[in-house]
Amino acid sequence: MIVTFGMKAHSGWAALVVLGKCDGDVAVVDRRRIELVDEAWAKAPYHAAENLKPEAARDLVKRGVEAAHRIAVREMRAAVNRERERDNEVAACAVLVVDPMPDWSVEDILAVHFRMHKAEGVLFREALVGATKACGLRLVAIPEKLLTKQAERALGTPASGLVKKTATLGKSVGPPWGKDQKDAALAALVALS
Repeated sequence: MIVTFGMKAHSGWAALVVLGKCDGDVAVVDRRRIELVDEAWAKAPYHAAENLKPEAARDLVKRGVEAAHRIAVREMRAAVNRERERDNEVAACAVLVVDPMPDWSVEDILAVHFRMHKAEGVLFREALVGATKACGLRLVAIPEKLLTKQAERALGTPASGLVKKTATLGKSVGPPWGKDQKDAALAALVALS
């Protein structure tokens, strides 16, 4: 079966929904939470570095960013391998993304609290994008704010129909099926189309 991944990142983790198409029907093949950090501080590396001296702050942030990227690749490979074991072929990975960061230094980011939140919000999405590429998957990057519009266009279905479709998919697998899973499923549908 051909399957696609849909991923929605948070600080330190991501929702993964795997959809497959068989005989024209779309089904949820897998759905899980993917951890993107091994240590609690790494969920918010800029916040963890906030009160450190500049060199120590840069080092801590660098370690956190590198770890997130390394772990994302590890988890993406594991997800691809699970699908191969099911005799499925992963056609693409849709990642919900946000606007990229300006070219700020660590010091620039730490100087303004809002920037720390922005940097951490971008970090895990970028880690998933990098992992998708590292695993040789076709990347479908969808701006999170434009998900519904892009899905309407790609699937030729109005927003109300998309809500019904994601609700139906959720009923087939049961809880948890919150906003994260619905958004990841909708992204996977776009990649599957």
